[in-house]
Amino acid sequence: VLLQAYGGGLVQAGGSLRLSCAASELTFSNYNMGWFRQAPGKEREFVGVIRRNGGITDYADSVKGRFTISRDNAKNTVYLQMNSLKPEDTAVYYCAANLGPYSDSSRNYDYDYWGQGTLVTVSS
Repeated sequence: VLLQAYGGGLVQAGGSLRLSCAASELTFSNYNMGWFRQAPGKEREFVGVIRRNGGITDYADSVKGRFTISRDNAKNTVYLQMNSLKPEDTAVYYCAANLGPYSDSSRNYDYDYWGQGTLVTVSS
C-alpha cells in the first residue's frame, strides 16, 4: 500500500493551498481517509476525515470552516483544501487510510496506512 501526499509549500497567512494524497495498492473506496498534521515539537493531531463513500466529513475545531476534505474514488485520491491559512497551521501534513468504522477515525491508532507527509509553512 502506498499513500503519497503532495502539494505542500510556503504560503502567506490568509492564503490557500490544496494538498492531494494519491493511493495505490488498496481498494480505495473501502477506506475512510483522514488528514493529520504534526507541528515542530508537538504531537501528531487530527485534522479531518472523509467517509469512504465521500458523503460525510468531520474536522478538528481548529480548522472547521477553513479546511475542506474531498475525495475522488475514481482517481484514488483525497484532497485537503486549506483556506485562510494561519501561521499555526504550519506543520507536516499526513494522509492516512482507515478500514474500520467511520465512528473510529479521529485517532492515530485508528489508521492502517500512512503517507509520508508534506510540509506546509505559513508565514506571517
